[in-house]
Amino acid sequence: MPGLALGQHQELGKVVVTSWSTEAELLARQRDAVVEGGALILCSDRREGNRMLSQAIGAMLPAALAVALSPFPLIGIVLILSGAQGRRNGLLFAAGWITGLAIAATLVAVLFGGADDPDSTSSAIADWGRVLAGGALIVLGVRKWWKRPRAGEQAEPPRWTASLDDATAGRALLLGALLSGANPKNLVLTASAAASIVEAGAHDVGLAVAVALFVLIASCTVLGAVGIHLAGGQRAATFLDDVRQFMVANSTVITVIVLLLLGASVLGDGLAGLGR
Repeated sequence: MPGLALGQHQELGKVVVTSWSTEAELLARQRDAVVEGGALILCSDRREGNRMLSQAIGAMLPAALAVALSPFPLIGIVLILSGAQGRRNGLLFAAGWITGLAIAATLVAVLFGGADDPDSTSSAIADWGRVLAGGALIVLGVRKWWKRPRAGEQAEPPRWTASLDDATAGRALLLGALLSGANPKNLVLTASAAASIVEAGAHDVGLAVAVALFVLIASCTVLGAVGIHLAGGQRAATFLDDVRQFMVANSTVITVIVLLLLGASVLGDGLAGLGR
């Protein structure tokens, strides 16, 4: 094993080795560190990084689940999968969906890169943004409930779902990207999740992992529908159509619950941040 550094300097939580003696293992134990790639990496720094990553994942999880439970993307992907080019278009829709979420989350994470400092301008902007976004989600939920179908009226799917079963490849890809990255509700939820990840102190690899997990969790229903269709044949098609009909019939209730709960959570987080 290499020896203790005779010359060394401190750099971002690492003791970078410049020359060696025979006592490196002793120093590693004394400093609670490990030798890795010519540097002594402080284990306490690793634990802090893991803690921040765990906090980042916990902070973004509610928003990710809210995006995943949105009825309309699931309705759209099931209609696309039922078409003559269902496999191809379903994969393209999923690719567009993932790309739209990833781009939106990455842009927000870069924009609020200094929000992990509670006294920074980025942190204040993020908190005020949460207050406004939370209020907007609550208003949207109340408005959605106010305009719900009355007793005896049948819920109708959105107009954009028309002819999705014979959509072109380009339309399937674009629709997936627009529903995830340009939909106002998803934008608010994605922005809130990305800001929470940054404020938790995740950086570099931790930041990339947290954003990737957000995208994966937010895409789980779309990816699940594609996977079921690819693996299940006709039985899967029947099951997915039952899911689509359920989502159409209960889309208002599902959407209102998600909007109100997430709106209250985002608003509360913003007010708590402003009170720090």
